[in-house]
Amino acid sequence: MRAFANSKGFLAYAQATAMKMVTHLFSDSGRTWRQAAAKNSQGRRIYEALQKELAGPLGAAVMHQVNRNAELIGSMPLDLARKATQHILEESLKGTRSSSIAEQLKLLFPDMSNAQAALIARTESSKTSTALTEARSLGMGVHWYVWKTSEDSRVRDSHARMDGVLVNWNDPPSPELLDGMKSYGHYHCGGIFNCRCYPEPVIDLDLIAWPAKVYRNGSITRMTRKQFEQIAA
Repeated sequence: MRAFANSKGFLAYAQATAMKMVTHLFSDSGRTWRQAAAKNSQGRRIYEALQKELAGPLGAAVMHQVNRNAELIGSMPLDLARKATQHILEESLKGTRSSSIAEQLKLLFPDMSNAQAALIARTESSKTSTALTEARSLGMGVHWYVWKTSEDSRVRDSHARMDGVLVNWNDPPSPELLDGMKSYGHYHCGGIFNCRCYPEPVIDLDLIAWPAKVYRNGSITRMTRKQFEQIAA
């Protein structure tokens, strides 16, 4: 087993599996990094392989997103917000639940209320996951994803409208504006408080049910595959 774990074959396997986990494509083990890591017997090795990859361009792109997240936590001084988001990034990669991260934040920042710790942990864990998916997708030349919701009664109306919509990483929508509500700004799924939505990268157009809903230039339209290929080229 040790020889296999150190082999080129395992490294390729670990990188491929880590990519599936981070991009929510590990459907047989769970749609999130935490679920997949918990169910996969090689979770620790895969985590270590991903850590090595984060030392390169992928890591720089992810940290850019994490630092942007820190600037959006208005309830904390920027230096503490960056410390918090860095901690959340590290714990998210380990597959730590957001509830456990909230408890850790309370220990790191004793003045933080339980509600504030829970909100920041949930929101930043989701943002971190989306940042990883975005960095990996763009690094592989995958510019589109499908907005996916949890498809339950807790999904907000504006996000239910986005469910199944194709979105370009360079053109984040404002779900609230699309739903005729006050805007919280433009963001990708998982990019706002308490959002449980996640991006599913479009890596094979054959897996999309056409015609499909596509967000572009501030509106959602239904396109055939041929129409989508013309704008996605």
